[in-house]
Amino acid sequence: MESASPGALVKVAGPGPELDGIVFDTPSGSKVVVAVVDPVRGPMFRTVSPSALSERAEDAGHDAALRLLIRRTPAPVHGAARGGGAGAPGRSGFKRGTAHRPTGR
Repeated sequence: MESASPGALVKVAGPGPELDGIVFDTPSGSKVVVAVVDPVRGPMFRTVSPSALSERAEDAGHDAALRLLIRRTPAPVHGAARGGGAGAPGRSGFKRGTAHRPTGR
């Protein structure tokens, strides 16, 4: 599969049987986060390579549970929105470091 957009219906190949899933996020060109139903653990997210994905056309029986999992999970945050400021080092709101404090000579 060339490009996986969020919400796309996919099949995930890997060790064991192929699992039906829905793409949740594509954090980079080499990773795709997919919601799948694990036979033992239930609905969960799994990070896979885009080469392990293939398209599927019709809905599967577990798609309703996967859509509920995606709906109750916060939207992913990428890039500069993560962390504190946009480039100012140090504590937020302070432009300079603390001044030298004399020892009382």
